[in-house]
Amino acid sequence: MSAIINLSVNLENLPKEKFVKGKKGTYYNFTVSVNDETNDYGSNVSAYDSQTKEEREAKKTRNYIGNGKVVWTDGKCTAAMRDDEPQKAQKEVVSASDDLPF
Repeated sequence: MSAIINLSVNLENLPKEKFVKGKKGTYYNFTVSVNDETNDYGSNVSAYDSQTKEEREAKKTRNYIGNGKVVWTDGKCTAAMRDDEPQKAQKEVVSASDDLPF
């Protein structure tokens, strides 16, 4: 599966204690979730702080830091489209069997 996702992250929501110093700079680990359904704003992608196993098991509330939408796919997943948006960005997938005479 290939996809291009536009994502906006609110830097003010990033807890400073989760920044990680690396050899080539400072990093921040977050998780990206792609949903099957599009919300009222045309988004189907959410980003939130990566959680440790302990945080997940304790059912700690996720800290959402941004959202976005899938804007292009290779046809194996669906791009986000609002109901009032034209579907020009969505790629039509044609099966190889569609043009066979048998």
